[in-house]
Amino acid sequence: MTLRNNPRIEISTSLEHSGLRSPISPSDTAIANYGGRDLQPNRGVPLNLDWVSAVRVNSSAVERRAQTIGTRRTVKKEWQAAWLLRAITCMDLTTLSGDDTDERVRRLCAKARQPIQRELVQKLGIESLHIKVAAVCVYHRFVETARRAIEGSGIHVAAVSTGFPAGLSPFEERVAEIRRSVEAGADEIDVVITRAHVFGAKWQELYDEVAAFKNACGPAHLKVILGTGDLLTLRNVARASMVAMMAGADFIKTSTGKEATNATLPVSLVMTRAIREYAQETGMAVGFKPAGGIRTAKQSLDWLTLMKEELGVSWLRAELFRFGASGMLADIERQLEHQATGRYSAEYRHPKA
Repeated sequence: MTLRNNPRIEISTSLEHSGLRSPISPSDTAIANYGGRDLQPNRGVPLNLDWVSAVRVNSSAVERRAQTIGTRRTVKKEWQAAWLLRAITCMDLTTLSGDDTDERVRRLCAKARQPIQRELVQKLGIESLHIKVAAVCVYHRFVETARRAIEGSGIHVAAVSTGFPAGLSPFEERVAEIRRSVEAGADEIDVVITRAHVFGAKWQELYDEVAAFKNACGPAHLKVILGTGDLLTLRNVARASMVAMMAGADFIKTSTGKEATNATLPVSLVMTRAIREYAQETGMAVGFKPAGGIRTAKQSLDWLTLMKEELGVSWLRAELFRFGASGMLADIERQLEHQATGRYSAEYRHPKA
C-alpha cells in the first residue's frame, strides 16, 4: 500500500505558496477562515468585562457532546494514516524533565526532524511529504541547544517560561525569562498564568499579566497555559480563555502536563468554542493546544475530529493547532507500521529520543 498518490492526503507547508505576490490585502494576511470570513492573527482587544461576565457553560451538554467525538464517524485504512500524519505535523515534541541534558535535547531534535523511521516512510511512499513535527519544546536552559540542532529544518523552538509549571515566581522574573528565551532564539513561548487571578475573578489582573507576557515575546508567538486541571469549573476555563485571547494570546493551551488532570475532551470543547466565539466577534483567529495525558493514536484522531467539527479545516494546521503529547508519537508510528505491513511493532522500536 502506498500513500503517495492518495488524493485525500493534504500535508502542505506555506513554502508551497511562495513566489511573486500582489500588494498585501486582508485576505493575504489571513491565517484562517470560518463561515466564509477571513480571519487575521490575534492582536488582542481591550478587556470587555461584560463579555467575560456573560460567559455561561452548560456542563451536562458539554459532557454529552464530548462523548460523541470520535464515535459518530471514523476514518480507516489510508485515510486514517493521512490523519495520523497530520497529527505528527501538529506535534510539539517535548522534554521537560529535571534530568534533561544537552545530549537528550539533541536526540529529541533529531527525532523531530525524522519522526518516522526512514524504512517506514519508504514503505508508505510518503518521501515527498517530508513529514516533521511542528516544534520542539524545552526549558530556557536548552533553547540555544535546540535552535542549533534544528537549524534550517523549519521546525520551531518553543520555550516554557514564567516559572513553569507553577507560574508563581516574581512577576518581573517571569517577564525577564520570556525576553531571555526570545533572545536565545525561541520562536514560541509557552507561559503559565496565575491561577489565583481566575479563582478571585481578577480579570483585569489576568489581562494585564498576559498582555505583559505578549509584549515581552516581541516577534515570538505566545501560547498561554491555563492549567485547566486546577481551574475547577468549565466556566472558569471559558472565562480564562476569553481573557487570555483579549490580551493577545496566539494560542491557548490546556495544561502544563504536570497537573493531576490535564487535557480532556470536555475542557477542549469549551476552549475551542471560546476560540470560535472570539473569532466571530473580532475577526481574529487563536490557536489551540491540548497538552498532557494524550498518549495514543486514537486520541489524536479524537482531537483532530474535535478541531474539524468545531472550528473547521483552517485549524487542522500547525499554525493553529498543536499537540503537547510526545508520548503519542510512538503509538502513531506503530499504527502507521500496521498500515504498511499488517503487523504491529514493539513500542520500544520507536523511542522518542
